Amino acid sequence: MVEKFDAIVIGAGPSGNAAAYTLAKQGLSVLQLERGEYPGAKNVQGGIMYAAELEKIIPDFREDCPTERHIIEQRIWLLGDDNYIGTNYRSDAFNSEKPNRYTIIRANIDKWFSEKIREAGGLQICETTVTELIRDASGKVIGVRTDREGGEIHADVVIMADGVNALLARRTGFQQELAPQNVALAVKEILFIDPELIQQRFGLKDEEGVVIEIMGKVTKGMVGTAFLYTNKESLTIGIGCLISDFKEGAIPPYKMLEDLKNHPVIKPLIEGAEMKEYAAHMIPEGGYKAVPQLYGDGWMVVGDAAHFNNAAHREGSNLAMASGRMAAETVIELKQAGKPFNAANLAAYKKKLDDSFIMKDLKKYRNLPGIMHENKQFFGAYPDTLTAAAHSWFTVDSVDKKTKEKEIMKSFVKKRSIMGLVGDAIKLVRAVR
Repeated sequence: MVEKFDAIVIGAGPSGNAAAYTLAKQGLSVLQLERGEYPGAKNVQGGIMYAAELEKIIPDFREDCPTERHIIEQRIWLLGDDNYIGTNYRSDAFNSEKPNRYTIIRANIDKWFSEKIREAGGLQICETTVTELIRDASGKVIGVRTDREGGEIHADVVIMADGVNALLARRTGFQQELAPQNVALAVKEILFIDPELIQQRFGLKDEEGVVIEIMGKVTKGMVGTAFLYTNKESLTIGIGCLISDFKEGAIPPYKMLEDLKNHPVIKPLIEGAEMKEYAAHMIPEGGYKAVPQLYGDGWMVVGDAAHFNNAAHREGSNLAMASGRMAAETVIELKQAGKPFNAANLAAYKKKLDDSFIMKDLKKYRNLPGIMHENKQFFGAYPDTLTAAAHSWFTVDSVDKKTKEKEIMKSFVKKRSIMGLVGDAIKLVRAVR
């Protein structure tokens, strides 16, 4: 006999874990399938976790969640060849009893979250790959088929949280092939270092942390960003650019990461650190216009598989957890009302998303990915000109300031022309308003 569950969740990342836990907590029979050896086995990501969304799912998560450092300072840097222009925001208010953001090691968080799911009554099976979705004669998804012997499992609904590749949705025809301009390839390293050096170099104490988001010359004119995060006993450093740009460019990702680590501004911050882990992964960057069909007869898509990533603000884990929770809440509500899990009823999931910050934020920045992709001067000409202008302005010599102002303006006009500058400003304002 084929075993049947109320819901099957595919994937044990933030979105899948949020969905599985929410379902199990409400007493539904839920099966979570993960192809890794254990939840988090495929992740060495050091990233950011946003407390507000996790707190909605597990209100007391801070009691035992293995976070790294709570973030008290955000830095945004534009790097030139040997310099940077930046802005910082630091506040002691972030040293509250309930901090807003944390740096994390994903492997640790995923394992912790999975333990919570099992405690809530969810069933997890790892080292299992879902090979296809099972559909009935009408086309409704009624379960999955795995690579295990006798691996056919049925459920009222299947929630796909299998990452940006969304292999199942694409195999089944629910999604199209990934467009290279809608996906970034990021490479990162975990650098182990003495915690005292972290605190000295970044001006921290106890478990305080700093996040540095980086743009500029380090992406070699390609659309992308870099980052440096502080953990308890390590630093996470990485860089990513659109796959479409990597296809056209001559520099491989690992070389870009090495150049970032050797940049005169970055090198002193990581000096003495030892690289322990290296990883590469894809990130959805297409925004609102790349969001696929999110539900159908017997199925829903959440997290990266749904392209839920706010590239403008570097937010992903909060969108993942929120979408997983909303998908689970939709299932719970339909189950309680005794309604079938057809597309008409699962449309309630899309309604929840539309009313949430997820779709509102993605819609706000819907034109930004296209503008960045089509206007590479934001990653080439402007970083060059801005850092050169700053160097000129802060160099004290015999040149009067009015002359410097004129020279700086001439440098911008030479790079882009008056019409080009005005046009870029209008495009950028329209894209973020």
